Amino acid sequence: MTEPAQPSASGPAQPRDHDITVFGVTGFVGRLVAAHLAAHADPAVRIALAGRDRARVEAARDRLGGAAADWPIVIADAADGQSLREMAEGTRVVLTTVGPYARYGLPLVGACAAAGTDYVDLTGEVLFARASADAHHDEAVATGARIVHSCGFDSVPSDLSVQVLADQAAADGAGGLTETTAVVTALRGGVSGGTIDSLRGQLITVRADAAARRLALDPYALSPDRAGEPDPGPQPDFALVRGESVAPEFRGRLAPFFMGPYNTRVVRRSNALTDWSYGRGLRYREAMLPGLSRPGPAVTALSGAVAAGMGALVAGLSFAPTRWVLDRILPAPGAGPGRRTRERGRFRIDTVAVTETGRRYRARFAADGDPGYAATAVMLGESALALAADDAQLPERAGVLTPATGIGAALTERLRARGFTIEVRPG
Repeated sequence: MTEPAQPSASGPAQPRDHDITVFGVTGFVGRLVAAHLAAHADPAVRIALAGRDRARVEAARDRLGGAAADWPIVIADAADGQSLREMAEGTRVVLTTVGPYARYGLPLVGACAAAGTDYVDLTGEVLFARASADAHHDEAVATGARIVHSCGFDSVPSDLSVQVLADQAAADGAGGLTETTAVVTALRGGVSGGTIDSLRGQLITVRADAAARRLALDPYALSPDRAGEPDPGPQPDFALVRGESVAPEFRGRLAPFFMGPYNTRVVRRSNALTDWSYGRGLRYREAMLPGLSRPGPAVTALSGAVAAGMGALVAGLSFAPTRWVLDRILPAPGAGPGRRTRERGRFRIDTVAVTETGRRYRARFAADGDPGYAATAVMLGESALALAADDAQLPERAGVLTPATGIGAALTERLRARGFTIEVRPG
């Protein structure tokens, strides 16, 4: 599971017809991302919309209107390798919302890696991300492609928060990070049906496959060099955290954050891909305050299951009879809340870190908008725009990457410009 070092990413050698191609625009999140690009992309950025059904893609474009009215259409099908290759070869960046990625994603990753085309998605599936790295990291390094997974609420806030903490500690000469805990202190909104569908599929897989189960349980499942990982001690994903051990204002027990098992692995991959620049003693975990302010029903259900024991949710989605019941409660793939609900959402994550010299820092990552929909559309759209337009500010790195290692500070600055709070302070 060792991956080579990443050279400078040079991008596509041949001219491309498009700068960004949005694949999956007929889906709920795909439409939101396209709407964000139509409203905020520089007119010089050449954007295309892609899907397998021309009529449905045209209808989606018509609903967008405005700047999107003249965007070209590309016909591509996740089950048609040739169409994926043609789409990848015709654009500089592919933005895909077509999931679950374990079911539909690997052929597109392969097409982008072969073509030297940058790629962004929304996956929160550890088995898919691992398979992507195993199958396509080397080729992407060779062609200069940046394959950047997890560019939404999974896992941009986690990944960028730890990056800005580590950068500030390094600038201050405070040493690497050690105990680092992200605490979700506000969360209002829904969880996307696609996220639930991805979780459902992964749980079915790990229940049936012992090797997949061992991989999913490994805290370093996404490491590019598993044998070279330091051993700072156990890093449980679902432990109840004593709040005062993180910071004085966190009283009582903190619940596990239901997205933590994936986000933590992304952060650890970022650390390893940068030669453990965050610190070889980094111990990273995620938690959330009990009783978050007015979350949506899906968040309430998931948070309650996590607080009571994640096994309840895992068992419920793993076995057919209880999965049938949960499928009627949790949101379906392609479904999402109305505009009012999306606009009233918000989230805030406070990450507290202790350095090797004992200094303490904290980062805040916050935004308005439903985290799984409105805020995610901004994060994914700005990730693609950064890859397409900010080449001079991007890390000199290629391969199967993370938001921090593939886009990094360019994405941080873009999100700040869109109203996100991303700040670091001592203490």
